[in-house]
Amino acid sequence: MKFDELDKKLRVYETAADLCVLPGIYMVARIDGRNFTRLTKELHRFESPFDERFRDMMVGTTQHLMDCGFRVTYGYTQSDEISLLFHRDEELFGRKLRKYNSILAGEASSKFSLLLGDKGVFDCRICQLPNESLVVDYFRWRNEDAHRNALNAHCYWALRKRGEGERAATERLSGLSIGDKNELLYRTAQTNFNDLPLWQRRGTGLYWESVAKPGLNPKTGHAVEAKRRRLKVDLELPMKDEYSEFVRGLVERG
Repeated sequence: MKFDELDKKLRVYETAADLCVLPGIYMVARIDGRNFTRLTKELHRFESPFDERFRDMMVGTTQHLMDCGFRVTYGYTQSDEISLLFHRDEELFGRKLRKYNSILAGEASSKFSLLLGDKGVFDCRICQLPNESLVVDYFRWRNEDAHRNALNAHCYWALRKRGEGERAATERLSGLSIGDKNELLYRTAQTNFNDLPLWQRRGTGLYWESVAKPGLNPKTGHAVEAKRRRLKVDLELPMKDEYSEFVRGLVERG
């Protein structure tokens, strides 16, 4: 059987499950680390509950994903997860989900592994959001999740460092309100949660900004000012409703 005949016969089995995101639908990629608790706590022993080295690796991975061929408007990272908002008109790979999921997981895994010097693996799934409001809600959700996880983590490790075991520390936190957890953290570690760095409590945002760069006109030799685009890493994101408006502005700007 000739190649063209084989290709026509078998290609259908490869593409039978192809799903494409409809035009006009916003795409947000959620990229998560696989077995990162073991990777960061047992194999590499990053500082608990937060380590700037690990944060910088996640930021570096997000920067790579935002500049590897896709039109990404906003990147957000907290803990071992990354969320990417694509431009609404992104059409790369015909908007095929399998291409986005496989490529982004591969790019994230390879970049993070290079930064860590060890194997770090990510998975990926695409959220399809039909309007701007849901995009804002999505990033507000992840931002609030970062806040909740940070409070739990600081409380848990404050108890662990005081000598309590894994199970005992987990049980102490079970059912406690946010106010109770704040009080526990202050009593146990003399730490006011609201005084901790914002990147720990709210995650880190990455977005494009225009900057002026001085130069020379090659024809006239006169000084000129050119506009360049660069990625800004924001470790002090706004909170709550202000964060929602911040994300809305990025969506509208495209």
